[in-house]
Amino acid sequence: MKWGGRSADDLIIDRLTKAENPDEILHWIQQVKDARPELTDFMDFMAITGLRMIEAVESYNLIIKLAHQDKLKEYYNAEKQTLEHFKFKDKFLRKSKKAFISFISWPTVKKITEDGTPVSLDMIRKRVQKKKLPLRFSDIREAHGTLLTKHLKDTEVDFLEGRVANSVFMRNYFNPALITDLQTRALQGINEIQQKVRT
Repeated sequence: MKWGGRSADDLIIDRLTKAENPDEILHWIQQVKDARPELTDFMDFMAITGLRMIEAVESYNLIIKLAHQDKLKEYYNAEKQTLEHFKFKDKFLRKSKKAFISFISWPTVKKITEDGTPVSLDMIRKRVQKKKLPLRFSDIREAHGTLLTKHLKDTEVDFLEGRVANSVFMRNYFNPALITDLQTRALQGINEIQQKVRT
């Protein structure tokens, strides 16, 4: 995969000058939730999963749809506390952007099934713009990955964020099923994110 004309150095410099402490993004999430309370569950969901916005909309709506059909077990593995995106390849395993699993607690999923209503990209963007807030949805993913590095190795964060094609190791050797404490450590990081966005 190549970044159109930009070097790896330029991309790092962009991130450094864009600056920010992940807490700044979490503060923006809180601003959106205060301005648009109806988006609270969705904003928390994005912060917890680190999914790209299009994936987050698909996943959020799929949770609601399957729960209404009494088929949520086809997507949410309660024992592992994971949304198993890989079971819905057409939605989540796109050519260059992928999502395999997301760790998320049952209380969070249950809240979405009980309170959530389906969302769309346009609806969310318009509601945020009407409150004169910037659109920083792509920054949520960056903050999520950065915060998780306190608990996970780079390869584990790459896996959770769907980046498996970037190296021979990730494509051919990395097996998350063999990392027995991955769930525990990932949930520690996610719990930290939850606390920050729910204060």
